[in-house]
Amino acid sequence: MSNTVHGSSTFPPHHPVPEPRFRVSRDALRASLWFWPTCASLAAVLLTLLLLQVRPDDDVAWARWIWPTGVDAASSLLQTVATSVMTAATVTFSLTVVALQLASQQFSPRLLREFARDARTQTILGVLMGTFMVSITGLHGMDANRPVPVLVVGLVYILGIASGVVLLLFIGHITRSLRVDTMMLNAHQGCLAVLRETYPASDTGEVQDFPRPGGGTPVPVGRSGIVQAVHAKPLVQMLHEHGLTMRMEVQPGDHLTIGTPVARVWSDDGGPVPLGAVRESLAGALEIGYERTPEQDAALGLRQLTDIAVKAISPSINDPITAAHALGYCADLLVDISHRRLGPEGQEDNDGVLRLVTVGRDYRYFMDLVCGPVRRFADSEPIVLTAVQRLLRDCAANAVNDEQRGEIRRQSSLVLENTSRNLAVADGQEVRDMARRVEEALLGDLESAFADRAGETRSV
Repeated sequence: MSNTVHGSSTFPPHHPVPEPRFRVSRDALRASLWFWPTCASLAAVLLTLLLLQVRPDDDVAWARWIWPTGVDAASSLLQTVATSVMTAATVTFSLTVVALQLASQQFSPRLLREFARDARTQTILGVLMGTFMVSITGLHGMDANRPVPVLVVGLVYILGIASGVVLLLFIGHITRSLRVDTMMLNAHQGCLAVLRETYPASDTGEVQDFPRPGGGTPVPVGRSGIVQAVHAKPLVQMLHEHGLTMRMEVQPGDHLTIGTPVARVWSDDGGPVPLGAVRESLAGALEIGYERTPEQDAALGLRQLTDIAVKAISPSINDPITAAHALGYCADLLVDISHRRLGPEGQEDNDGVLRLVTVGRDYRYFMDLVCGPVRRFADSEPIVLTAVQRLLRDCAANAVNDEQRGEIRRQSSLVLENTSRNLAVADGQEVRDMARRVEEALLGDLESAFADRAGETRSV
């Protein structure tokens, strides 16, 4: 990054950059319940209109094999299928809404997007709506004075059977989806996939250091919302064309308020920064919405699991075992994070010149994200406090540098500080014993850290 200083530390006059009011991303379409069923409906209408043109005479053998009777019977079949399928679609929508309501109230409102993104639910709704559209479109094309469009009738017959099958599958699927273990597994797998795409693997957990020069021109954001994605390639191209270097100071998952700084820019030659072009390019590079999305936000999955844990230990639910299980999934993710390169990343142009530095989460952020809320809300529940210490023991056994070990030791001491003094002596001793095991794992004595009488330090 160039050491040339240009501009001041104060913001330029605030002129919001106009942005499109309607901006649809692939992830937003995937998370909508209407998109794929609508596509299936339109495809069904077009296919039916084409098949309506095929009307073989009644004496054609293959046509008689598909539909041996006349127009009236075919019309009755289409009417019956259309009515039944619309009823099934109504039931499917109703069950989906109930599932969303239960997930929001009992587990986390941030899980609703995962239900909407469910490919199986969208496929089932697409089959039902497609069957309905084929039926009513085919019914409109029936003519008593013309031969039966047997291909349409045959298609409706097949889709009617398929609709019954997918409805049964949907009931089983929604029942399985409402299990908290399924929700935690989905959140874990989704977060793990984002971690692997976002942070490179590292045996030492190193953090790259990009010297930050003073000065520079601050760039305010033109709209409020939550950063959902950062598209670096077009931004690097713009910086190369104008001879600029930028440090991006926000990342997916951050909340922005209009007019606040999101980046700082330096000119290679010390000349003026074309702030208008920078802000326009930045507006296109930052995907800002009203909610967090898992596309590039590696912390969202951990937030969902932490929400489940906090909800489970609330007085209205009082389910510490679920909280402990959620922390088990978090432990696996934190262990994976310890073997990744966190912190800032640099983006070079085609000439090999560093043009863009993007900030990144560090190890402490992820540890605070998981351990902080749980230890504060579970200060008098030894099952959950012990689960937090067990998570830290697992992380300690996989720590790859002193910075991680120091953070694990810090989190363990915070758990002890937050532990209620009203705990029974035996319960408090159990939490302290697990803290001792965390320290032994940090010192490399894994045999003592994991040795127990009957597996009580691994199960709940």
